[in-house]
Amino acid sequence: MEFYWEDGFEIAVRIEDGQVVVSANREGLRSLAGQLTTLAESDPGAHIHLDQYNSLEDGSVELVIERID
Repeated sequence: MEFYWEDGFEIAVRIEDGQVVVSANREGLRSLAGQLTTLAESDPGAHIHLDQYNSLEDGSVELVIERID
């Protein structure tokens, strides 16, 4: 899978009161939307793994999104 990131993207993920909160600027939301579309067209079992060392802002918790079925 090949993913595209828009210039200037910012995405952060945190746990707050037992909820997963994804915060992003416009470029981050557009980048994430594109990645979800790419994932939707991939084979079951494919996944995206994001963390503070791979695309998320410092202090973010890890986020894994997986294609099932």
